[in-house]
Amino acid sequence: MRFLGPGLILSASIVGSGELIATTLLGAKGGFITLWVILVSCLIKVAIQVEFGKNAILSERSLMGDLNTLSNSPSGHWSIWAIGILTLFKILQLGGMIGGAALALSLIFPFLPIGLSLVILGSVLPLFFAKNYYPLIERTASIMVFGFTIFTLISFIAVFFTPYAITWDEVSSGLKFHLPQELLFVAIGAFGITGVASDEIIAYTYWCKEKGYARYAGPNDGSAEWIIRAQGWISIMKLDALVAMVIYTLVTAAFYLLGASILHGKESLPEGTDLFVALSGIYTESLGDGAKFIYLVGGFFALYSSVFATLAYWTRLFPDILIHLRWIKEKHLKLFVQLLAFGFPLAWMVVFWVVQQPGALVLIGGLIGSILLLITVYIGINFRRKNTALGFGNSLLSKLFFWLSVASILGVSVYGIIQAMT
Repeated sequence: MRFLGPGLILSASIVGSGELIATTLLGAKGGFITLWVILVSCLIKVAIQVEFGKNAILSERSLMGDLNTLSNSPSGHWSIWAIGILTLFKILQLGGMIGGAALALSLIFPFLPIGLSLVILGSVLPLFFAKNYYPLIERTASIMVFGFTIFTLISFIAVFFTPYAITWDEVSSGLKFHLPQELLFVAIGAFGITGVASDEIIAYTYWCKEKGYARYAGPNDGSAEWIIRAQGWISIMKLDALVAMVIYTLVTAAFYLLGASILHGKESLPEGTDLFVALSGIYTESLGDGAKFIYLVGGFFALYSSVFATLAYWTRLFPDILIHLRWIKEKHLKLFVQLLAFGFPLAWMVVFWVVQQPGALVLIGGLIGSILLLITVYIGINFRRKNTALGFGNSLLSKLFFWLSVASILGVSVYGIIQAMT
């Protein structure tokens, strides 16, 4: 159990804006009818994540180094460019996240203006990455998400003792794979941002390597001993991914059902500073008015943990991209990481200050994530081909889950495009 950890960082990233904003908004607007979107989003993408993690253990290269082997182009494989450009567009989403955290902080401490809260959060964040130390990232992320996860589950149980108690008929109505066209934008955004999204799938390779899975397995010398070691650490990685999936599926489903039971049928949820007040109805209705303060504290940590985990990931992703595009040299890596640790939070703050619409920003990021998810499917197929050639993942069950994951992701994406055009 002490070798689990990469999945906990993903949980810190996942249990944040997707659940607090996108999932709750989808439940509030659609009621129970789109519950299947959330469950499919949480359960189906983990097979792609496992292939990325497996490749991280079997490969001696970084993720971008692996992608460069897919092409002989001196300018780098197209997927490297696509990941870099689309991830930069997700600055919009991160603006919504850090802005949401600032809104929550200002509601907790009314004497703090939103602008000052934003500056405080953006200034503190880079200090965690002075040394970019993996164990600190893992422990901090786990602590930040733990309290809010527990409180959400308690709130979900408490709703059964209120007039908003959820019935099985309501839940079953959301398992019929029906998606009204008017909910398409919110549903696709939620699919892209909930569960293990494209960002987390890509980030998982870096966390698996830094946790030491690949190092413990050792380089591929073709020996029977190496195969046994690699299989063992792949099993640990799969357990890590499974534990994370259980955590974020439970929390995401709880958020959705709370939004559907309490907020559905009410007036449209407002934006700006009133967003968190409206969302706090989940807690005030089930636990009483005194829970609003606890909700805001929990919401702050949920959003800030996502921002924290994302910055940890981006300070690994972009240097990896630029090194393999030959834009920077490895000897300048440390300096570049520090520049990114300060530069990205500044960009996120500017985005929020200009737009000040956290819900819309998060959902736009979810749509971008859905496009990026198609690229991760393409990469996952290539990784699976390489992994199976090495003798890993040839079981019928492994094949079934992987191709079911691919088909489901492609199916939702194609369905969304068709609905958008009609």
